[in-house]
Amino acid sequence: MYSLPLIEPVVVTATRTESPVDTVLASVDIISGAELRRQPAADLGDLLRMRAGVEVARLGGPGQQTSLFLRGTDSNHVLVLVDGVRIKPGTIGSASIQNIAPELVERVEIVKGPRSTLYGSDALGGVINVITRRRTENGASVQAGVGSYDSRSASIDAGIGGTRGDASLGVSWVNSDGFPTRSGDSTDRGYENLSLTAAARTDLPGVELGLRAWHAEGTSEYSDFFVTPVDQDFENAVFALTAGFAPAESWHSRVTLAHMLDELEQNQSTEFQPHDFLRTRRWQIDWQNDIAVSEHHALTAGVVWQDEEADAESFGLPYAADIASSQFYLQDQMSFGRAQILLAAGFVDHETFGGHQTWNAAFGFALGDATMLTLAAGSAFRAPDATDLYGYGGNAALDPERSQSYEASLRHNTAGGHRFSVTLFRNEIDDLIEYVVTDFVTYEGENRNVERARIEGLETSWRYEGERWAANATATLQDPHNLVTDERLLRRAEEHFTLAVSRRIGAHEIAVDLLHAGDRKDIGDFGNPPVTLPAYWLANLSASVALNERWTLLARMENLLDEDYELARGYNTMGRSLFVAVRHEFR
Repeated sequence: MYSLPLIEPVVVTATRTESPVDTVLASVDIISGAELRRQPAADLGDLLRMRAGVEVARLGGPGQQTSLFLRGTDSNHVLVLVDGVRIKPGTIGSASIQNIAPELVERVEIVKGPRSTLYGSDALGGVINVITRRRTENGASVQAGVGSYDSRSASIDAGIGGTRGDASLGVSWVNSDGFPTRSGDSTDRGYENLSLTAAARTDLPGVELGLRAWHAEGTSEYSDFFVTPVDQDFENAVFALTAGFAPAESWHSRVTLAHMLDELEQNQSTEFQPHDFLRTRRWQIDWQNDIAVSEHHALTAGVVWQDEEADAESFGLPYAADIASSQFYLQDQMSFGRAQILLAAGFVDHETFGGHQTWNAAFGFALGDATMLTLAAGSAFRAPDATDLYGYGGNAALDPERSQSYEASLRHNTAGGHRFSVTLFRNEIDDLIEYVVTDFVTYEGENRNVERARIEGLETSWRYEGERWAANATATLQDPHNLVTDERLLRRAEEHFTLAVSRRIGAHEIAVDLLHAGDRKDIGDFGNPPVTLPAYWLANLSASVALNERWTLLARMENLLDEDYELARGYNTMGRSLFVAVRHEFR
């Protein structure tokens, strides 16, 4: 088996089991806790867009709706988890990553490629798992900061630990006056978010119990299509209770009971923008079994049941749905000398569209002590959500969106701390759902499976980790193509480059991040063809200065070159901005 010393970092999301990142056959990237804590008042989307293959479209400033595009797939083709629990609502919209406070996050795992076999619906482009902070030893830290746009922030996290278990708690608050969300508007639109995380673990005779919780609530202001100010109250929450036990020496079993809440209420009632709301509640039971057949052979099998209640009223149209589904998966990981093989199969029994099968296969071969070739293929699907089925243009006869993906990768690690990789990928997506106008007088219509897309590309990365210097450079060249219209998919660039360089000076650190994104297509005015958003450069600067062994000064300058650019047509982005914070560690 291709291997390196079993040291951090490890990744869990790719196979549902802990594995050193260099031995995982899937394409994986990790945002570390150190990187998260170095950048005060950063948005999680700002950090994600500095990774290879990840593009972000945010509709304005802090707290505004944020969409993720992973390797050219659509935003609802990226499954976002918090501590392993899916947070995408069953109503319109994507996962609310803008409401996740980076100060409360331990790391972010990004897995590219289809993962419906292990995680069910939505994972056509990949999975992003946000893992919240958990302290296993006694300690605490407090942080407070200020910045541009009258931004204020404060956070605290504390924990206790011992031989029988540990517990930790984190609280984060951010408030910003923001800036006008739309071009042509002059009204600042603010954002306030109060977030909480909690974690606990204890060992009892024969069983390990664990608890994870994340809760965020607040208000986000924006301007609608008519530049009318709108306030939205939001609430997001995840709760997971886990029990792990070992029925046999080589068999570890884990049962997780999870609950998710996503709620959004719009505080306006006008002729054009009525009093809307969106609400999703989801219960999930996940039973996972890991069996070590031998030193070089491991099986993972499990069952996932979930029940989702979604109700909404959008533009005066109310709808509600209660949808249950069951998922079964089996994964086999084997190694034979220099070769590794992963085979996986999944089946989902969905209350609305019936049964659906998915699969993954991957092969890795070590060409030497530090070089590995991998080949992978798989399928994935996205089940129509409640809005697709019962909202405006709803069609209860919709089929799932389906994809088939292929990938080849070459990785090389050197003793000097350099890591290189080059990956070719191709993703073919069928039965994409689109609103089809059936009456051009009233513009009434319905959702139908009419679109097809093909995304193929090349992704390269170089990473260096030394005693004083660290660097990471990526390049993504892709063709995200709509096969029906013969045009590029909206809000996706054909080229995307990043460079991050950091320098450690004793206990201090300074870092610069550079991003170049090519031009993108976006929605044109009503009835007009798509428009082209120009390419742009972005530079960010961050620093961590140790004032003494307990006090640290943090600073981040966003958009250092004051670039004027758009992530979505008609929406403003942040100009040159400065945020500073001070953190104190209690030991």
